[in-house]
Amino acid sequence: MSVLPFDQRDGYIWMNGALVEWKDAKLHVLSHGLHYASCVFEGERAYGGVIFKSREHSERFKNSAQLLDFAVPYSVEELIAAKDLVVAKNNLKNCYVRPVAWRGSEMMAVAAQHATIHVAIAVWDWPSMFDIATKMKGIKLDVAEYRRPDPMTAPCHSKAAGLYMICTISKHRAERRGYADAMMLDWQGRVAECTGANIFFTKDGEIHTPIADCFLDGITRQTVIGLAKAKGIKVNERRIMPEELSGFEECFICGTGAEVTPVSEIGPYNFVPGAISRGLIEAYTDEVQPKVAAEALAR
Repeated sequence: MSVLPFDQRDGYIWMNGALVEWKDAKLHVLSHGLHYASCVFEGERAYGGVIFKSREHSERFKNSAQLLDFAVPYSVEELIAAKDLVVAKNNLKNCYVRPVAWRGSEMMAVAAQHATIHVAIAVWDWPSMFDIATKMKGIKLDVAEYRRPDPMTAPCHSKAAGLYMICTISKHRAERRGYADAMMLDWQGRVAECTGANIFFTKDGEIHTPIADCFLDGITRQTVIGLAKAKGIKVNERRIMPEELSGFEECFICGTGAEVTPVSEIGPYNFVPGAISRGLIEAYTDEVQPKVAAEALAR
């Protein structure tokens, strides 16, 4: 399957305060963000031309930069307006939205206090999959070799590019082995998350999910927890050990890309997607895309 490279697409990208032609949105090879991972980003999604929780994402974007000791030179309101502009200019309705900020090329060493901070926002088509029949088959997860680091060793609450290195390695390994993704443990061997999504389990009508202290407390994660509580489902945020997986009934992951996706297998452990997973897929659909939810769920 041939996929058009992202640097060869048509459209517009917002870069440092102005719209530029897609192919002209470039950075120098000696940018600090490329060599030393002084780069943060967001993963957002627009439904029907409206970006879901745009403000929350913009606030986290700025906070991520602060954790990496630099400031995004635009306000939350300016970022929200810029994202809306890019979605509209590219004439997209259902799309992925990627803000990114990085240190420039003025200093090429570990220290780069005086490097210019660049910001760009790109969007691309990404239809939503609300086909429940397909989702309810569940995906299969491997168990990653790499673990999420001790929070005293990395800025784990920043959506920082460098923290995704082990995610890429783990997902590549999982896909080579026939899995869709990989579940990662934390530095103490407890269940943490997947390579780009948070994870949940069910037992006796309740939900169990790891405490987000060494990985991102995802905006989708927060949304799903709120939706579950609104449905009267108890949510237990706690430490979960891998050997507990044999006692859970359902499993699902959530994130901007995954939305709410049931899991049927994690290594040697099997799960049966059921009523809680289905109910949260429906509730999430209503939350992000209320005007077309009924139509999407009927397909």
